[in-house]
Amino acid sequence: MSAFLRFCARKVLPLIADIEVRGDVSKLPKGGYMLASNHLGRLDSLVVYYVLDNDDLIHPLTDKYKKYWYGRLAGRIFNVTWLTRGEADMSAIKEFISRLKKGAVMIIAPEGTRSKTVSLLKAEPGAVYIASSANVGIIPVALTGTEDADVVARLKKFKRLKITITAGDDLYFPPDVRSVKGAERDKLLQDSIDEVMCRIAALLPESYRGYYRDFPQVGELLGK
Repeated sequence: MSAFLRFCARKVLPLIADIEVRGDVSKLPKGGYMLASNHLGRLDSLVVYYVLDNDDLIHPLTDKYKKYWYGRLAGRIFNVTWLTRGEADMSAIKEFISRLKKGAVMIIAPEGTRSKTVSLLKAEPGAVYIASSANVGIIPVALTGTEDADVVARLKKFKRLKITITAGDDLYFPPDVRSVKGAERDKLLQDSIDEVMCRIAALLPESYRGYYRDFPQVGELLGK
């Protein structure tokens, strides 16, 4: 299925979209890392295959989508791992950690849901816990042009989509969160995921930065 999705991404997407890749994706490791991006629309998952060659991709998806036919279809197509909504699904988390250690690539949107305003939302810290536990790095990726409303509007008018995929230059390795507990761990987790999101924000146009727009780290990354 990965080969088919990659074919669609690289052969079919260019028929309806102008796709610009920024950043040297050839520097990405072959496996054993997490790719964290902003979440704009349903096209995001397919766009990932445009730049990745790894066949062992981890796609987490909340089980709320199981009640929709398109959610169940996407689950089959992308071979997702279902997550129990509103809970720390330790069974799925253990699977993620094990597969990352074996060289898989995990695709995750730390915001946890699509942004209806296209600007960044406050992220949940689960991605950092998984990456830290698996001892893998996180590469920030910024997407534009995949927001559902824009995709639908353009396709209805037979206009080409304008999609950008911007990869960060460096992997971010989160601290060992298992060495602390309680409120200290919670703060470390949130600070770490905020660092990842600031790196994504710095790769995005200002109007997309949302919750992270005024974080000092963003200004530092932009050289302001």
